[in-house]
Amino acid sequence: MRGVEKELGLDAEQIAWRRAKISQLGTEELFYQEYPLTSGEAFIASQFDSFIPAELVRRARREEIEPDGPLVIGVDPAGMGADATAIAWRQGSAITKVEKRRHLDTMQVVGWIVSIINKDKPVRVNVDVSGMGVGIYDRLREQGHHLVQAVNFGGRPVDPGVPDETGRFGGGPANRRAEIWMTLRSALEDRMSLPDNDGLQADLTSVGYKFDSAGRVVLESKQDMRRRGAPSPDEGDAIALCFADRWGPPPANFYRAIEYPQLGIV
Repeated sequence: MRGVEKELGLDAEQIAWRRAKISQLGTEELFYQEYPLTSGEAFIASQFDSFIPAELVRRARREEIEPDGPLVIGVDPAGMGADATAIAWRQGSAITKVEKRRHLDTMQVVGWIVSIINKDKPVRVNVDVSGMGVGIYDRLREQGHHLVQAVNFGGRPVDPGVPDETGRFGGGPANRRAEIWMTLRSALEDRMSLPDNDGLQADLTSVGYKFDSAGRVVLESKQDMRRRGAPSPDEGDAIALCFADRWGPPPANFYRAIEYPQLGIV
């Protein structure tokens, strides 16, 4: 611990605060995840088997892939508590941006999404509706935003029979959240780029997993993560939601008004 503090050049007050936080959280690993000061601290997890390995995320942070194709937005809503509403932007194999805001009510999140739709013109907005997101989804659809798609993290996977290509997760996903995180992991194993952000890396590598009795993948829930002192992976879930369309996003003109030819029939 002292070697890290010396390397960071912390003063006495900062050292005292850092040690108090580590004592409060229980381990240095959890401190690194919640309060990353360096790229090394953000994802030291040698004793933690995360669903997405740290090396995959580090590689994606170093990649420089030009954004290409239609824009897909992922929205992980949160209430007025400690969690944050997170939104991610994806074009092709590039996550171009991730933003999060705290203490927003339903209508404030709706307004944020509408401003993104009007400004950035996405072809799809995927919203987790397993919590407060259902009200957000209903309001956006009521306003005529048919590009908004409901994704229920706790629902059944779209394609439960498709195993992981590596064979490691041969039982497939247990629910929709596990399915889209599996798709995200496959994209990282292939080639994609992420914003070079330590907090984002901590989010993506902090989620554990297990297998149910049928051999299916079950991701660690946010409630279980809180119990072990880890923050909610809001940004990680938002990025995963960008991969909810297994066969890719719809074309840019998918929601255009259909014009029928004049046939001269009165």
